[in-house]
Amino acid sequence: MPRNKDILAPGDVYVTRQVHFNAGHRLYNPARSARWNEKTYGLCSNLNGHGHNYVLEVTVRGRPDPETGYVIDLGDLKRILELAVVKPCDHRNLNKDVDFLKGVIPTAENLVVAFWARISPRIKAGRLHRVRLFETPRNFADYFGPVAQPD
Repeated sequence: MPRNKDILAPGDVYVTRQVHFNAGHRLYNPARSARWNEKTYGLCSNLNGHGHNYVLEVTVRGRPDPETGYVIDLGDLKRILELAVVKPCDHRNLNKDVDFLKGVIPTAENLVVAFWARISPRIKAGRLHRVRLFETPRNFADYFGPVAQPD
C-alpha cells in the first residue's frame, strides 16, 4: 500500500473552514456629514444599524504533512476562528462592542482585513491564503493578505 509521501503530487493544497456569526453594524463615517453618509451608505447608515448572518470562510495553503495528511488540522482552524472572530463578534454591535474594530467602518472590505490580522498570527501549520466574508449569499469580500512593499 502506498504511503502518503508516495502519492502526494508536488504543490500546495488549499483547505477551507467555514464558520457563522450574527452581528449588527452601522456604516457611517463620523468625519463626514449625515447627508454624505446617507447618500453614500443609504439604509446601511440607519441610526440604529442593521444586522447580518455572516458566513466567514478561511483558507489555509500548504503541503500536507506526510504523517497526518493535513495541511492544518481543521479542528485547530475551527478553534482559531472561534477565538479570533466568532466569540468577540457574535451577537454584537460591530461598531460599539468589538474592541479590535474600534474606529473601523465595518464594511465587509474592512472586516476581512481586520479578521486577517487576528487570524494570521495564530496559524501555525500552512499559511493563511484567503479570508472571505459573506454579508448575504450574494455579497461577499475576499482578502488575500497584505501586499509586500518593495525595499
